[in-house]
Amino acid sequence: MTLSLSCVVLTMGNRPVELKRALDSVRAQRGEPVELVVVGNGADVPDLPDDVVYVRLPENVGLPEGRNRGYAASHGEVVLFLDDDGWYPDDGLAEWVRARFATDRRLGVLSFRIVDEEGATARRHVPRLRAGDPMRSGDVTTFLGGASAVRRELLDRVGGLPGAFFWAHEETDLAWRALDAGYRIVYDAHAVMGHPRTSPARHANYYRMNARNRVWLAKRNLPLPLGIVYVGDWLALTVARERSASALRPWFRGLAEGCRTSAGPRRPISWRTAWRMARLGRPPIL
Repeated sequence: MTLSLSCVVLTMGNRPVELKRALDSVRAQRGEPVELVVVGNGADVPDLPDDVVYVRLPENVGLPEGRNRGYAASHGEVVLFLDDDGWYPDDGLAEWVRARFATDRRLGVLSFRIVDEEGATARRHVPRLRAGDPMRSGDVTTFLGGASAVRRELLDRVGGLPGAFFWAHEETDLAWRALDAGYRIVYDAHAVMGHPRTSPARHANYYRMNARNRVWLAKRNLPLPLGIVYVGDWLALTVARERSASALRPWFRGLAEGCRTSAGPRRPISWRTAWRMARLGRPPIL
């Protein structure tokens, strides 16, 4: 029996042309139709086609909670998450995704390769440490949320994405919980999502959210010794890399915020899972 697919597109209503391109690329997929869910994250999204399930949120709840609301309104056995400015260049993607999940019951997340307008893949979009060859597929320990497909059974089991994160590291939180539950996360270079080339420039809010959510990630998911090493590693790496006060001030504010505020329910991964991550090339201290 063919697996049913849903595609959740999160938007703030400010990219109508790009949103149409995203929806059209989903409709163009071969095989059984993919259920479309559009989440207006604190914004109205007018003139949506009748075949779209529309979820209008009165305020911007952030990326992870917005995707949670969309997944809750969908029905597919596998949920694709697509950025509103992204698109699927290949009309065979849905059939490929169905086949991957149908033939591997342990597959929890399929992470897509992201290409720009010219078909190039940036190293920073490959979810592994050794990212020199973007065409090398394989098991990984994290993924990119707006270019992924996730088994609904997994989302139900771990409670979805951590909504309080708002933005940054929410996929890693879900990934660690998925691995601890025995699922696989696979980067698949043949599953492609298109996205405009963007600048990696960083701003003050990036540094604050990055630091806060790294602490929350450790507090929620890591045994205490690993959590201390994880946060310490990132503290040292950030100081070594950034060095400028304009970057470090918001980072340390975020670090303090993460330490003094609740990260939500704590369910540490097992040491067996930590060892599995180490064997995959990324122990949970990096």
